Amino acid sequence: MMKQGFATAALAAVLGLSALNATTGALAADGPKQKLVLQVSDNDPAKWNLALNNARNVQTDLGKDKVEIEIVAYGPGLNMLKAESSVAARLAGAIDNNIGLMACENTMHNTKTTKDQMYSGIGYVQAGVTHIMKRQSEGWSYVRP
Repeated sequence: MMKQGFATAALAAVLGLSALNATTGALAADGPKQKLVLQVSDNDPAKWNLALNNARNVQTDLGKDKVEIEIVAYGPGLNMLKAESSVAARLAGAIDNNIGLMACENTMHNTKTTKDQMYSGIGYVQAGVTHIMKRQSEGWSYVRP
């Protein structure tokens, strides 16, 4: 009888822990692919490096194949995605690691920036803020470093 009570209590504890993970949104290693969108709207190499470090660290922690990451640049942050950007070498590494680098076309239009001026291999979205909002409504986690 004592063994059965212990087994029941142990099973209840395991089931309770599973329920806790489900309700708190804990990241399961074997669960669905996680999705992260990062915002960079500052013309600041330190902010870009922080965003790129965040992306790399998330991939390291969860596994590259377990997470999809986009970094969305708009406003002054767009300058960091230009071909002559001071973080260009890091952009190449991000692209090689399947981190999406997205430039806001509204900002490009307003600043008269052309795609020829942008770093090769990046993606484009019509409106950076709206893209982030859509991603959030699709269940993506949002971070602004």
